[in-house]
Amino acid sequence: MRLDKFICHSTGLSRQATQRAVRAGAVLVNGVLVKKADHKVMASDVVKLDGETIVLPGFRYIMLNKPSGYICANRDGEHPVVLDLLREDSVGDLQIAGRLDLDTTGLVLITNDGDWNHRVTAPSRLCCKTYCVTLSEPLLSVAAEQLRAGVLLTGEKKLTQPATLSFIDNDLAQVRLSIHEGKYHQVKRMFAAVGNHVAALHRESIGDITLDPALLPGQYRALTEREIASIR
Repeated sequence: MRLDKFICHSTGLSRQATQRAVRAGAVLVNGVLVKKADHKVMASDVVKLDGETIVLPGFRYIMLNKPSGYICANRDGEHPVVLDLLREDSVGDLQIAGRLDLDTTGLVLITNDGDWNHRVTAPSRLCCKTYCVTLSEPLLSVAAEQLRAGVLLTGEKKLTQPATLSFIDNDLAQVRLSIHEGKYHQVKRMFAAVGNHVAALHRESIGDITLDPALLPGQYRALTEREIASIR
């Protein structure tokens, strides 16, 4: 987020007054004098205005262990949505950063920080997502190499970006896959492109944020400061 925007949201000052304060040398970021209003600040940065620490009000960052049968949406007329699982006073301003299909389980990030959400989901950010994939039949070595190199999905004109893939068990029907893209139903379409079928899909991590093993399906917790700051 731009420094002037951060100060405006934190203090209620106008953009013009904020920019004057920055130019006047009234702002420190992590103890360093900053005089550029467009300086980028992160959620983990310490910002001081006239010697007083200021913080953004009300930003929330949540990790949820999504169970099967829930839609990653704010509302849906047919299925329950992941926000139904949150025992929070208000969920109307929350956004889902990285959606999962109805039958896919695992890590979902939820926030009301639009800039942070963008850093998670924007294709240009190349935020890595890692999945545990259970297949209907063992994955052939030639198919594994195709996935690592990139495959052509139905309806697409370009190969997927190279994926990282490793086998989890000895029968070769369960793999760990990491990708940096977020195309529609991408993981399922990738395995379909090499003649296999995804029987179960579970997201383990997004960037450096790994699903907390203490969270049972449907449970959630607030992200730590380190986890929030890891999305840059």
